[in-house]
Amino acid sequence: MTTPRVVITGVGVVSPLGSSLPELTTALRDGRSAVRPMPQWAEIGQLGCRVAAPVEGLELARRWPRKKSRTLGRVAGLAVVATEAAVADAGLTEADLQGDDVGLAYGSTHGSSTEQEQFCRDLFATNSLAKIASSTYLKFMSHTCAANLALFFGIRGRVLSTSAACVSASQAIGAGFESIRSGATSVMVCGGSEEMHFMHAGVFDVLYAASTKYNDRPELTPRPFDRDRDGLVVAEGAGTVVLETLEHAQARGARIHAELLGYGTTCDGTHLTNPSVDGMARALELALKVARLGPKDIDYVNAHATATQAGDICESAATLRALGSETPISSTKGQTGHTLGACGSIELALCLAMMKEGFIAPTRNLEHVDPECRELDYVMGEPRAASLDTVMSNNFAFGGINTSLVMRRM
Repeated sequence: MTTPRVVITGVGVVSPLGSSLPELTTALRDGRSAVRPMPQWAEIGQLGCRVAAPVEGLELARRWPRKKSRTLGRVAGLAVVATEAAVADAGLTEADLQGDDVGLAYGSTHGSSTEQEQFCRDLFATNSLAKIASSTYLKFMSHTCAANLALFFGIRGRVLSTSAACVSASQAIGAGFESIRSGATSVMVCGGSEEMHFMHAGVFDVLYAASTKYNDRPELTPRPFDRDRDGLVVAEGAGTVVLETLEHAQARGARIHAELLGYGTTCDGTHLTNPSVDGMARALELALKVARLGPKDIDYVNAHATATQAGDICESAATLRALGSETPISSTKGQTGHTLGACGSIELALCLAMMKEGFIAPTRNLEHVDPECRELDYVMGEPRAASLDTVMSNNFAFGGINTSLVMRRM
């Protein structure tokens, strides 16, 4: 039996840089920063980070009928917006999504932090459930994005929830890829989402991994791979891709953005927060093996590179081991910030934008490569013209969970 080929036919994005491939392309070319000051966070004691990259100008209230929106927190609402765009881009109707061979894989770091905060405030302020609405938990449960998307679009096939911090979206895409290749489904709607909340910055702040030195100069942070980096900047957004078998897409005359060739995921098995060069490298090597490619077949690497001290150093070493030193590499997080559970799908969309327009976006704020980072072909300064046929996008998360995706222009 021939293994089905998997293609991307729909892309939908809600991000701090824009919410369409043309908008993302312009923002990448211009080197625009989405990082903003968050003066309201001064109210949180001991929170040193006061910058973030929110999605601006997007109103979710009263966007949909109450029957469809009453269990949507912001994280799931962002996921719905991105998925509506992806489904429309793929040329599918809601009726098309309701077949038994159509599934969904979607993730977020957790549910809506805003709703969870309110739940706890209402509960502990009075030690009573009197103010707790019946729909509140459904907004902050760990699989709120997957469950609400399935309900919203009437998906009846398999539904998978990936709640794995910063690889939530990339694991969802990988799960969709493997589901289609196994023959279990013909179409998979995949991605990840994250909403803005001070708690997210606080988690990294107490780990000394959030940026704090550039609060008065938000455009100068984060600084992936740079010697003067001081941590990550949290962001929000959502990204969705529609995956199909090549045969299914061709039969309905769908436009194909790219072919998804390989997926690798591994666990370090050593520490919950300290990354492992070996674990990261094995994920990249596995993606290449599944794609049946060699290191020199990769034209560009979109790095996870969050601008943390240990993470960037380990990632550069893993990239050198798996791919060598000649493949161009950059991190778009210098522009978007770190969208956490959404970054895998948003960054895949950013790769598609660069692939379509023939350029590589440089790593914003990378001025002096940290001497402890390995010698790689870091794209710095201005966008680099490039014919990108095959690209790799990598993500890594707490728990030592690593992912790598490889796609090729059709």
